[in-house]
Amino acid sequence: MSAAARPAVFTIPAYRAFADALAAGIIARWGGSPLELARGIVILPNNRAQRALTDAFVRRAEGGLLLPRLIAIGDDDLDERIGPLFDPAEGESPPPPAIEPLDRQMRLARLVQVARRDAGVPVDAAEAVRLAADLARTLDQLIIEEVDPRRLRELEIAPELSAHWARALDLLAVILDRWPRELAEIGRIDRATRRNLLLRQTAERWKREAPPGFVVAAGVTVAAPAVAALLKSIAWLKRGMVVLPGFDQAMPADEWEALGPFPADSGRRAVETHPQFNLKLLLDRMDIAPGEVERWRWGGGHDASAARGRAVNNALKPARFTGKWHELEAPERLLTGVRTLEAATPAEEAQAIAIALREALETPERTAALVTPDRGLARRVSALLRRWEIAADDSAGVPLSMTPPGALLLGLADAAAQRLAPPALLAVLKHPLVRAGEGRLAWLEGVRALDLALRGPRPAEGSAGLAAFLLEGDARTAMLRESARPFWDEAAPLLAPLEATFRDADGGRLEPLLAALRDVATALCGDAIWSGPAGRAAADLLADAERCAANGPRDVSAEGIGPLLRRLMDDVAVRPPQGGHPRIAIWGLIEARLQQADLVILGGLNEGTWPSVPPPDPWLAPRIRSELGLPGLDRRIGLAAHDFAGALGAPDVIVTRAHRDTAPTVASRFWLRLAAIDPPDREHRRADRFVALARRLDRALHEPARRPAPVPPVAERPTRISVTEVDRLKADPYAFYARRMLRLLPLDMIDADPTPAWRGTAIHAVLEAWARDDACAPEKLRDRALAMLAGPGSHPLVRALWEPRLMEAVGWIAETIVEMRSEGRIVATVEAKGAVEIGGITLDGRVDRIDRLPDGSLAIVDYKTGTPPSARAVRAGYSLQLGLLGLIAERSGFGEVGGKAGAFEYWSMARRKKGQGFGYIETPVAPDGARGKIPTDQFVGIAAANFIEAAEKWLTGEAAFTAKLHPEFAPYAEYDQLMRLDEWYGRDG
Repeated sequence: MSAAARPAVFTIPAYRAFADALAAGIIARWGGSPLELARGIVILPNNRAQRALTDAFVRRAEGGLLLPRLIAIGDDDLDERIGPLFDPAEGESPPPPAIEPLDRQMRLARLVQVARRDAGVPVDAAEAVRLAADLARTLDQLIIEEVDPRRLRELEIAPELSAHWARALDLLAVILDRWPRELAEIGRIDRATRRNLLLRQTAERWKREAPPGFVVAAGVTVAAPAVAALLKSIAWLKRGMVVLPGFDQAMPADEWEALGPFPADSGRRAVETHPQFNLKLLLDRMDIAPGEVERWRWGGGHDASAARGRAVNNALKPARFTGKWHELEAPERLLTGVRTLEAATPAEEAQAIAIALREALETPERTAALVTPDRGLARRVSALLRRWEIAADDSAGVPLSMTPPGALLLGLADAAAQRLAPPALLAVLKHPLVRAGEGRLAWLEGVRALDLALRGPRPAEGSAGLAAFLLEGDARTAMLRESARPFWDEAAPLLAPLEATFRDADGGRLEPLLAALRDVATALCGDAIWSGPAGRAAADLLADAERCAANGPRDVSAEGIGPLLRRLMDDVAVRPPQGGHPRIAIWGLIEARLQQADLVILGGLNEGTWPSVPPPDPWLAPRIRSELGLPGLDRRIGLAAHDFAGALGAPDVIVTRAHRDTAPTVASRFWLRLAAIDPPDREHRRADRFVALARRLDRALHEPARRPAPVPPVAERPTRISVTEVDRLKADPYAFYARRMLRLLPLDMIDADPTPAWRGTAIHAVLEAWARDDACAPEKLRDRALAMLAGPGSHPLVRALWEPRLMEAVGWIAETIVEMRSEGRIVATVEAKGAVEIGGITLDGRVDRIDRLPDGSLAIVDYKTGTPPSARAVRAGYSLQLGLLGLIAERSGFGEVGGKAGAFEYWSMARRKKGQGFGYIETPVAPDGARGKIPTDQFVGIAAANFIEAAEKWLTGEAAFTAKLHPEFAPYAEYDQLMRLDEWYGRDG
């Protein structure tokens, strides 16, 4: 081996563009001969760094260039494998192959299930998969840090640890005892174990015999022992060097030593949240002193000033040394070129960022990038940039569960688990991938027909229940159901295999459920669901899951397949293909490492987002992790701080945050440190104009609407009106206009809870059948009510809550009718339709019941499941429905049942105002007009006069249909959005 006289360790400061500076230095040192450069090896942290360095070489190359061999160590966070450079050489024994990640997770999930069951705390398959993912991360950390899992048995559980952690440690020890046997049976090892073996094998090989060309390890910050051993061997090669990103050479020795790590018995805690901690740990494991690290001599072309680099390093000092801020000179605090942008909301923040990125394109060859860990912010900015036809997809990707193929598969699982409940079923049938292409329009027409037919309470479950509902539902919706039947006859067979598989899935295996999802998705979508990056990722995941399912968790239920599949999909990132805008990029933190642009926007600088809250480890308590020597949960914050400091090295930087999301936000600790060094209220630190532009861009360009008051021609106005519509005409003429003239009818919700209107319709049907078919036999009413409650359209919750009240109320109705019958009052007709013509307008209505009183007069009865109208409304000229029905009766509008109306009664099934029980009679009139009520003999005349006045004004007259004319008597809100109520109410008289 040809060893160097001293280790070759360099650093490219954070204020320099790493990839460009590295390419410039490599070309300067070894680019004199094209073959010399081609014989070299450059080891990088991940595949993205490879692309960034390749682009940098292209920018630096003045002509043709043979690139060195670029090899990635591999990144667990990106699910990247170790590069082929580290494969065993001839004569070296290769390590066993690594187990595939999904196979490993499924096997661990099964072990978790078994261990939890043996401990008396069983978990379902989805929870086992989640715990297995956390367990895999913990296991990888043990392997990467080369901690023998058997040490768990030797730990003394501290008394202050909770019983929860003690149980978790026992379970972990049991699983880690079983896991090696599981791997041995299949002849596999963990991927992290194989990486350690290959890296150490390569390090030993290069100690014996150096590669023929130069070797550069650049941008690697992983401090794992095996990686540190490899970098150490490279640093001592005669033609080797290690290039670190953003090492702070000016950091005082006391601050450097204060970072740690410290011996376990020292009682001191390492400052793992500091951006330099990981580099210090790496150098310690390489046996390299900080003074041995040299500055890289070459620049990158996208560099910021060295003064800013010093200011950033000062801002990120360890907490115990921030008192030195008061001693800093002005140049050591100045963040020139770093501006702040504070928005009110994330939407405004995204809009301002999109405008800043768009503005950057106005300068030729200027590049810009958004760097953020907030994937929601990244997606918003990407969508807003499309306004200007700028394709800037988030290179960090989106979870498979949020892509169209993933959403469809999850929707199918939910629909099958819910036995084809209408919301889940319609979400699947309307999905854009279903029947995409030539037949899409006809398919959507059928889905629309089914959507309209399924409005209201949920029908019986399953395809059979839907078919029965479409055949035998409510008579009012017969036409809608008839139009939906042909489509359902076409769609039901496509879903039948999935329904049958899920129906029999309880306690079953995972493979048939996944196979059914795959087959039905293909039947619905064809190849469209498996095409593109997301479709291929979904196909690969299903194929791998089917292959590994036999070794995975047991007892997968129909309800559990959706959550299980979602957990697997959330771990699969679907990244966009190359080919976006060449000068605009959106990067996650990992993707942004070692990359640079002229303008870099650091978005989402709120605590909990950047840095993110470290995810808890459900298997090892922080105290146990410390005793084992594992990274603390806060080490990710240190890595995020290092990424933040590196991103601040761009020539022009904007840091952004939103003051409020769903609740007020707290500025990131990084934001606050920059503000402490160089307050953001200074002119050179503000980027407020982008927020102002965002607000102007979103500002409404129209004047607020005025209260609508359409005046249609008299000839086009309705000449027929129901007694139930008169109140709407008088109180809210615009709502009447929208309903009767525009024919805009509100739709019920899908899978709606039974409303008071539904309850009223159901009990009216019961009372009608009881009167017509049973002659009001008191012993038969209860059975009819119970049959209605037991029907398929009755919601279980409503049935449970309403049944006791309803049974008491119908019992009261039966008893009251029997009592009245004994006094000579008889039921004359029920649910009768009638109409009369008054002043050229036909007034029609349906009366719930008309009784013949002993004196020959009529009693007009209206059933109410709730509270009857108030006397105040009646006195004001509203709620005159009983009087108008009496008017129709007196003019023989109900056929043979005619005569003078002598009583007007609401039979309410609500709780009695005084006393116990349900059911009472309320009347809006009194014989002598007592208690402010209308005299009985004047009620019909008053109702007629009110109707004639309204008809002459709006139906045969030319009055405008003014919105919310009397809002106190117009509680319904179906047309509030149509009339744009919020724009004028309270401002327009």
